[in-house]
Amino acid sequence: MDRYEEIRKSIINFRDERDWKQFHNPKDIAISLNIEAGELLECFQWKSNHDIEEILKSSKRESIEDEIADVANYLILLCNELDVNLFDVVERKIEKNKVKYPVDKFKGSSKKYNE
Repeated sequence: MDRYEEIRKSIINFRDERDWKQFHNPKDIAISLNIEAGELLECFQWKSNHDIEEILKSSKRESIEDEIADVANYLILLCNELDVNLFDVVERKIEKNKVKYPVDKFKGSSKKYNE
């Protein structure tokens, strides 16, 4: 069993032991994913790059890592509920982005593909 599958099963087991599947429909998981992403953003709100570098060297780093884990957990739960292979869709999206953003036109540019 690969590492992703071990983690997915661990998340599902955690949820099922608490009888939370009843609350885990795709809509509510997506909402929770966004809430956790917002909490991750709060870790960086009003901080300069220097402030962030200092936080990452301190004990506060763990709170950022916890929020990243919460985002990942909900993303994995959403993929599970939708029967989506996370790695397959990420690879497919990378290929689409290569077409949208060819290196010769977008290297070093922050422009969107339609600009």
